[in-house]
Amino acid sequence: MKRRILLVDDEVAVLLTLKAVLEISGFEVDTAASAREGKHKLHTRVYEMVISDMRMESDSAGTEVVQAARRAAYKPAIALLTAFPVAEEDWQEMGADRMLVKPMHTRVLLEQIEHLLTTHQSKLTKGPSASAKKSGPGQAVAKKVAVPKTAAKKMVVKKAVVKPVATNNVTAKKAVTKTAVAKKAVTKTAVAKPVVKTAGKASGKAVVKTKR
Repeated sequence: MKRRILLVDDEVAVLLTLKAVLEISGFEVDTAASAREGKHKLHTRVYEMVISDMRMESDSAGTEVVQAARRAAYKPAIALLTAFPVAEEDWQEMGADRMLVKPMHTRVLLEQIEHLLTTHQSKLTKGPSASAKKSGPGQAVAKKVAVPKTAAKKMVVKKAVVKPVATNNVTAKKAVTKTAVAKKAVTKTAVAKPVVKTAGKASGKAVVKTKR
């Protein structure tokens, strides 16, 4: 399917020349001789690109066409055609994607048009503001949500590690306590044995004395 371009210029010679060059290169071309006619055609057909002269029936005629093209739902690539170059920031503020200075060599003109169409289509394919996906409000929220989850996981891990340690300490304390109790029991037993032996000896002596 041929790509469709709208040419808007109040100079008939320019319109016919550009139309012929673009059609030979495989484009389908519509023309408008005024800003008013150009704005009307923008609402009747879909265009991949709009090329408009900057000054026509008024100094702001080109700006009106550019703004109308910018509001179009199908989002065409937009180029300003002028014999009086302006600063880049000026035509960008108007809403244009490119400025084409006439007269221009045919090969250079076609290269610039192809480049503009390619880059513009790439932007449309990526969606409204690919940068918005990288650093937009939605992405920022996602990052904020992800951080607490990670922190929460770390806290759970830390708690899981701390609990066994605490349990081991308690177990160790209990073990120490039991050992202490056991030692006391041993000590008591050790004390008791001499008493028993002494008692035995004493008893033995008592028996001997009785025999005598």
